[in-house]
Amino acid sequence: MVSSPPPRGRGAQSGALSTRFALPGREADGDWLDALEDVDGGPPPLRTTVTEEAARKIISRNKSPDVPFDRSINAYRGCEHGCIYCYARPTHAYLDLSPGLDFESRLFAKPEAARLLRRELSARGYSPAPIAMGTNTDPYQPIEARYRLTRQILEVCLETRHPVTITTKSDRVLHDLDLLAELAQRRLTAVAISVTSLDARLSRLLEPRAASPFKRLDAIEKLSAAGVPVWVNVSPIVPAITEEWIERILEEAAARGVRGASWIMLRLPHEVAPLFREWLEAHFPDRADKVMHIVQSLRGGADYQSDFFTRMKPQGVWADLIRARFRIAKARLGLGDHRADLDITQFRPPRRDGQMALF
Repeated sequence: MVSSPPPRGRGAQSGALSTRFALPGREADGDWLDALEDVDGGPPPLRTTVTEEAARKIISRNKSPDVPFDRSINAYRGCEHGCIYCYARPTHAYLDLSPGLDFESRLFAKPEAARLLRRELSARGYSPAPIAMGTNTDPYQPIEARYRLTRQILEVCLETRHPVTITTKSDRVLHDLDLLAELAQRRLTAVAISVTSLDARLSRLLEPRAASPFKRLDAIEKLSAAGVPVWVNVSPIVPAITEEWIERILEEAAARGVRGASWIMLRLPHEVAPLFREWLEAHFPDRADKVMHIVQSLRGGADYQSDFFTRMKPQGVWADLIRARFRIAKARLGLGDHRADLDITQFRPPRRDGQMALF
């Protein structure tokens, strides 16, 4: 048996299934590969497929003490951006799919997202608090151009005056600038743009189908000019790969009007760790061991620690150095913390038939 070579334009190097749930392995044999060869001698591109999911609810709740929100919406499962470091990859294992190539090519959409949101917001006793979007998969990944689920959700939020935050690494967020600007006028939204480096080639390796770094910076500038509160997330920071860009990212973002900045260290839960190791060996074999040694020094000698608070707060000399660099750069540039002060008092629940309640 031989493994299929990694397809072009994807982040993961393989499509192996997870072993956490004792699922059978999956490999491509030589005859199958021979049948797939094209005129250039390689396999054809891996095509993205989308399955429509009949969800029962759309708001997800969490009680995690180390995240700043208690509810979120993810209208899509999987993410075509293909970021190799994505901590959401293991969620595809629950679907008996690969956290590798399946996560970025076999996607799921929830076309009833807006209707479900309207129903949940109209529930008796619902208490408003900011809804976070982009906490698992990107709400502005490429299939949003077809489904427009994020836009429909924002329309419901505007109608009901419900606060909502967005995290993305796509300039496609500008397609909804009209809604975001109106929400911002009412202190109902804030946007965070994630930027990992300013090197377009490196970004293509890390995040093959996400917007280029300067397209993201352009989105920051246009959001800010429209009055939308916008922050920059320098995340994740990948040791010995992206750390050199920290100060320059903050400088470029500050010049474009961001209000503040945050950072997150690389996290490698469950199947993400072996996928990331494969990626390192494919693209940075000269420093793969160094990168993983630093990662483990931040996580108590392991690839990852999942305990609350620990998972978000890497320890050690290297982590302290990053904190100091970030703090000094923010102070020099006049940037604040990533904090959105949104108004929950304007909320007005909808009726399930789509009409607004009078009282």
